[in-house]
Amino acid sequence: MAPVISPRPYPAPVGRTARRLEWPHLPPVIRSAVEWRIGTAVRSSHSQTAGFTPGFASVLLGADGSRHFVKAASTRAQRLFAESYREEARRLGALPAGVPAPRLLWVHDADDWVVLGIEHVEARAPRRPWTRGDLDLALDMLATTAAVLTPPPAGLALDTVAADLAGWPAHWDYALRTFVLPHGEEAAALAARFDEVVGGTTVVHTDVRDDNILLTDDGRALLCDWNWPVLGAAWLDSLMLLVGPCGDGLDVEAVLAEHPTFADVPAESVDVVLALLTGYLLKSADDPVPPTSPHLRDHQRWQADVLWDWLCERRGWETGE
Repeated sequence: MAPVISPRPYPAPVGRTARRLEWPHLPPVIRSAVEWRIGTAVRSSHSQTAGFTPGFASVLLGADGSRHFVKAASTRAQRLFAESYREEARRLGALPAGVPAPRLLWVHDADDWVVLGIEHVEARAPRRPWTRGDLDLALDMLATTAAVLTPPPAGLALDTVAADLAGWPAHWDYALRTFVLPHGEEAAALAARFDEVVGGTTVVHTDVRDDNILLTDDGRALLCDWNWPVLGAAWLDSLMLLVGPCGDGLDVEAVLAEHPTFADVPAESVDVVLALLTGYLLKSADDPVPPTSPHLRDHQRWQADVLWDWLCERRGWETGE
């Protein structure tokens, strides 16, 4: 079956989008604390260069041959990212065992640094361009995740999707002033209704991309980077995941028709969420480029273009410029 929209060349270097701290950049007191936690000296480190944040994220090879995944950020020089890691630790610690995610092993929150030790998993990211096989593994993993996290575990206090994204429909004001978008007003009207369709009692990850998914050789998929979860509808993560495969040329309409996750989701609800995401990404892609994440805006503009093409295809609209 032909893809719904033509693939768009991805503008960023896949797997090499982050500028991260390296092991020698960490202060000696932090390196010593990490080695004490893992029980061995660090022989070498391999930075995880996917993603869009500058925090330390490396697989460390111990002198005893063991491997460890460690994330770290300075509370002084990288305050926002350090706070993000604190929140990730809190949320990872509250996830029940049935969630397919690497486990939090330890936290060091002292010496002006937040450091997380997370279970190391031998795995790879989904291939880009996406394949249907990798996508099916990821979608099944998200279905399991949603089932385990409905209702949310005790002690995991979260905002709702509606509250967390309340300001997003207003991004269409900027998009309508800046871009030539036939039917843009209709898309903005769709986005304004998002709180009608996103409600639910499932923990929604909200940042599901290829660089936050691990695929193991034994056929498992794991979800990483639990920084921004909220409460909402069980299908939201799976729909957000489809943006990348759609841009890579997969027939995501067939996925919507075939995968059980979307069986009871009205087509209009899908369009509302696509419109909401489009407005946010059109605005965000025009923001200044962060010096620590030079590929972020290109990534966001690519996603915005993919979403707009997809939404227009679904609604029978002209895409414009």
